[in-house]
Amino acid sequence: MNIKATLKLSAAALVFATAALAEGTHPVTGEALADNQTFSYRLLDQFPTLDPQLNEETAGHHVIRDLFEGLMIQDADGNLIPGVATGFEASNNNQTYTFTLRPEAKWSNGDPVVAEDFVYGWQRAVDPANASPYAWYMELASIVNAKEIVAGEMDPTELGVKAIDDHTLEVQLTQPLPYFPAMTTYATMMPAHRATIEAHGAKWTDPENIVSNGAYVLTEMVLNEYHTREKNPMYWDADNVIIEKTTGYVINDVNQALTRYKAGEIDHLEPLPDGQFPVLKEERPDEATSVPRLCSYYYAFNLRDGAKPELQDPRVRQALAYAVDRDVIVNQILKGGQWPAYNFAHLKTAGFEMPEIEYASMSQADRDAKAKELMEEAGVSDLQLKLIYNTSDSHKAIATIVAAMWKQKLGVETTLENMEWKTYLDVRRDGQFDVARGAWCADYNEASTFLDLLTTPHGSNDAKYSSAEYDELMSTSKTSDNPNEMYTAAEKLLSVDMPIVPIYHYANTFLLSSDVKGWPYNNAENNWYSKDLYRIEK
Repeated sequence: MNIKATLKLSAAALVFATAALAEGTHPVTGEALADNQTFSYRLLDQFPTLDPQLNEETAGHHVIRDLFEGLMIQDADGNLIPGVATGFEASNNNQTYTFTLRPEAKWSNGDPVVAEDFVYGWQRAVDPANASPYAWYMELASIVNAKEIVAGEMDPTELGVKAIDDHTLEVQLTQPLPYFPAMTTYATMMPAHRATIEAHGAKWTDPENIVSNGAYVLTEMVLNEYHTREKNPMYWDADNVIIEKTTGYVINDVNQALTRYKAGEIDHLEPLPDGQFPVLKEERPDEATSVPRLCSYYYAFNLRDGAKPELQDPRVRQALAYAVDRDVIVNQILKGGQWPAYNFAHLKTAGFEMPEIEYASMSQADRDAKAKELMEEAGVSDLQLKLIYNTSDSHKAIATIVAAMWKQKLGVETTLENMEWKTYLDVRRDGQFDVARGAWCADYNEASTFLDLLTTPHGSNDAKYSSAEYDELMSTSKTSDNPNEMYTAAEKLLSVDMPIVPIYHYANTFLLSSDVKGWPYNNAENNWYSKDLYRIEK
């Protein structure tokens, strides 16, 4: 696939677009633009980092997409479109990818963005010295020598990526991977400015130090309160960026966030308070929205050596999974269009064929009866669990109702522990739990982004589930003409081994001010870019 022609066709439109913006109208729709071109939104927690190679969570990725730009980005429908790269060519049976970089791309300090900046960034991601929590992503992308480098067996300079010249980047893979270009939209594969990182070390992402190549630059950061990012005049397409400043406010209490939204203090609120979508949709039909989002909510069991012995029995894990009434959670607590989940990969994932999971077709009464039977078979009658979750009214509500279900149906006593986001990530990663709340959002729109999570070497497999059969299925899927066969088998195996309890598939419920336009409602990954937004006159 080569997208260069698309850019050539659209280049002539840039003159018209710039002129229209100068006249105060949108270049495509002709809408009158507001004088105030700012955008603000709510964050549940402070993101741990803005270093693309060290990021591992969604809130940080929303910001990083504005500050940095990868080879490819996405449009409003989630389709791949050119970013720093004008296009790419695949050869050697999809094992060699050659990206052509646009010569007009610049860093925010005026330096040109060159292929070597991607080489350096990707080498940072796999370098054990940086301990990237997403180093596994480079292994998953099948880049030559990534696995060996992450394991400390080879030098990062041996990674299978090289700059042919300033504007040509070549990537070598160990196996055919047709969706590799889609993986380059994620933060881990964004470029890095070597001089800035070497000069400032861990503080290179501070507002006074950061050098980035995206449509915006970081201008202010007050931890646990807010941050601002403003239009980057050096961005290659700056003339067509309308929003001048985006501000993210950290508001832990979703009801307080809703109050501030209604007062006009923020333009976007996501997600909505549990159960309030129907009312808000009736009150604000032009602002309240529910769309599919490629995330799956689940509980992970701790399967490490030395962890709770009862949980090492798959019958106990099955019993706990069966006893969760997902319809109650989705229809009585959330009420936002979410789907009950009995498998892991989101049902709206592109090309994914939903498997037939045996316990999914049972009535809840039959699942409850089977759960009791399984606990009796396992000889477990006095089980005590610690369930951890990060602070959120929604997570608390779900944990509380699940604990009640386990108590009522199986006699299980569950202690609930909540903690702030960064601490929660550390505690979960260190295995200090019996059951941990989890949610996985797609890094790219293909089922493997979910199912690979539970392979033995995956860096975010916090359950520490390990199955040679499962690993083989996912490995085979990489080169299969019909990977859905492997995905179905993998999902069925998960329903037997039950390392996690799938709870629901996300719908994205949110409020968006009616004068903010350009929102990518059809991007199921919820990858929005401030550069695509604009405000119209009220």
